[in-house]
Amino acid sequence: MGDDKTGNGNGSLSGNLPPEIVIVTGMSGAGRSTAARALEDLDWFVVDNLPPGLLPTMIDLAGRTQGAVPRVAAVVDVRSMAFTEDLLSTVEELRRLGIAARVVFLEAGDETLVRRFESVRRPHPLQGDGRLTDGIARERETLRAIRGEADLVIDTSQLNVHQLKAKVIGFFGEAEESKPRANIVSFGFKHGLPVDADLVLDCRFLPNPHWIPELRPMNGRDAPVLEYVLAQNGAKEMLDSYSEVLRLVIAGYQREGKHYMTLAVGCTGGKHRSVAMAEQFGERLREQGLEVHVVHRDLGRE
Repeated sequence: MGDDKTGNGNGSLSGNLPPEIVIVTGMSGAGRSTAARALEDLDWFVVDNLPPGLLPTMIDLAGRTQGAVPRVAAVVDVRSMAFTEDLLSTVEELRRLGIAARVVFLEAGDETLVRRFESVRRPHPLQGDGRLTDGIARERETLRAIRGEADLVIDTSQLNVHQLKAKVIGFFGEAEESKPRANIVSFGFKHGLPVDADLVLDCRFLPNPHWIPELRPMNGRDAPVLEYVLAQNGAKEMLDSYSEVLRLVIAGYQREGKHYMTLAVGCTGGKHRSVAMAEQFGERLREQGLEVHVVHRDLGRE
């Protein structure tokens, strides 16, 4: 008989157990290589600049190793021709075959990307004869569709290579693979919205501890600030109601095979209310059985 990729009758690529697959993509200069090295350190088999059309073949070959290659990470970027259509159709094909391919998208703001490209003095791959910003804009538009399909978006604008590596290891290296994970980010609206948020919660309806002289130098992790925030009308009601919303959303994500969720909790400066509420949501999500990572993005920027 010939070699039949779907010969086992259940739609998988081969009769062997398929490996776990993560596709790492995103903006040039946003840290794809750093994320790939982090996965290599976790013993993932990493393939760089793989054309999307070769993903099914790569996974099939890995599946034939009888467990020797249980986890594959493929780095895919705009250097591949017909990037968006090829990658989207390939991800859909893998899912039709019963393979839960997860997409990790690395993002960064334009100013950050310009600074990074200028620091290494190399052109953007889509820049052509235009300016660096033209290449970035062209790439962002090209990747818009696959970004919308990503299971996990990581904004690296304020991360160095060590912080990004730690974040990737936090998502992929510490918890049981079947357990959903939540990333909670407190932020200040005056510093801009986190671009990698799945859900955004606004705490500015609560009185601001900034105007209480004895609380102003503290932050939301300090007990007096936390007690003040939770004592305000609507604070505990928000925690109760939105925790139920999160439970429903996370359950839906799990049904759709999405393993990660990023909740952004904001106030004016990102020091008091958002920090306190983010910590509280972290505790509640842990009680729901999630692995939770709480980050206070703007703490210390005031």
